Amino acid sequence: MKSKTTNYTIIFLLLFFSCNKNQEEILLSDIDLDKIRNSYNEYSYKNSHKAEYIYDQNKLHRFDIWLTNENLSKIDADPAAEQYVEGSLVFEDEVISKIGIRYKGSIGAWVGCLEGEDWSNPSGAKKCPKLSLKLKINWKGSDNKFYGLKKLQFHSQNLDPSKMHERLGYWMYRNFNVPAPRSNHAIIYINGEFSGLYANTEQIDSEFCNENFTNGDGNLYKEVWPVNNYNNATSEDRLKDALKTNEEISDVSKMKNFGIEVETASDNEIHSVVSKWIDTEQFLKTLVVDRRIANDDGFLHWYCGESGSCHNHNYYWYEDPVLNNIQLIPWDLDNAFENLVSDENPVTPIKDKWHEKSSNCKSFRFGQAGLYQRSASCDKIIGSYAIYIKQYDSLDNVFKNNFFNINRIDNLLDSWSNQIENSVEMAHKKYQNKEINISRWKSEVIRLKSNIKNSLN
Repeated sequence: MKSKTTNYTIIFLLLFFSCNKNQEEILLSDIDLDKIRNSYNEYSYKNSHKAEYIYDQNKLHRFDIWLTNENLSKIDADPAAEQYVEGSLVFEDEVISKIGIRYKGSIGAWVGCLEGEDWSNPSGAKKCPKLSLKLKINWKGSDNKFYGLKKLQFHSQNLDPSKMHERLGYWMYRNFNVPAPRSNHAIIYINGEFSGLYANTEQIDSEFCNENFTNGDGNLYKEVWPVNNYNNATSEDRLKDALKTNEEISDVSKMKNFGIEVETASDNEIHSVVSKWIDTEQFLKTLVVDRRIANDDGFLHWYCGESGSCHNHNYYWYEDPVLNNIQLIPWDLDNAFENLVSDENPVTPIKDKWHEKSSNCKSFRFGQAGLYQRSASCDKIIGSYAIYIKQYDSLDNVFKNNFFNINRIDNLLDSWSNQIENSVEMAHKKYQNKEINISRWKSEVIRLKSNIKNSLN
């Protein structure tokens, strides 16, 4: 077994001799990286290694990412390409020698963080201190797992000054028994240097399905609705493009049939059709949490173009192969909680309550940005739940009494704030005004608490 002292000595010497005196950048060659890898014992997955340890709410884990200067420069030069390069991961004095590493994001995540001037077409080199990261443990077709996981995701939280949106939002879903990713915080070091505090949020993939569903080998779809905004069944090709599991077989017949049944159902038939495919109480629970946390950039926000074509995003569907039903899974909560009391985000506000309709179900402009949207209830699936308002209200009361109340939330945010405070301070000390200072961060957490409290009045 290699000792910690030996590891640290080797790494210190490598970093010392790899630093250019005229630069702060650490230059690592393939030889240097091999020496770092060899200074650790190789990680070996054991059955006792459970993902729950990685997402333990009482832990603030440190992850060390190592990659050559050539590979780091490659992803820094074009983060939006989202191309993997090879590197290594060190965790608790063990190394996974070869993993894939890339930046990840969406249009919103790239804004202000890339050199390219056209925000609608993200391009150019990295200019923010940190960007969201994805680590591929099963690199190049290997069957490697890390605590039962094939991938790790570290989200930058650049748009969330409180650093709490993802963790609190997913905690609410999961504790109300809605399948959702686990999330806590993590500290990331890249080539020995502190990179920052990230949200450590679980990847929705086959491992997630096995963890959350009894029959976990079914189809997983990303950001595809069973019908389009004209309530016509989504095409088979579009469904296949959205598959995230079982891509080799690509049997999307069940989801396709659901879409066809929704398309052809009359007003009198739609409730029985939808309830056959989606558990009513489970979907209502999803709606309850979604609305309480103001997840306005989620599946209830139908963004539209000037032509009238609309879409929603930031969700997955899981299709149970035995029960033949489907379950919605929420995703991407960095913009949640923003519009709790007032429309703070110029892009994401939703005009109507989830069961209301405006503008005869045609698109209309709304929000400071003046973007087009359409009422969610105009969708036949979502609209079919409007008859369950009393049940929705009852579940909402249960949710507030047990989870979404100010006493519970204060305790959670206080505990998590104590956990990450030093890391927030470290980030500001390193990056100065590019990262939030400790005083303002504390104010943002207080403001989040206040907004939640006011939303409950």
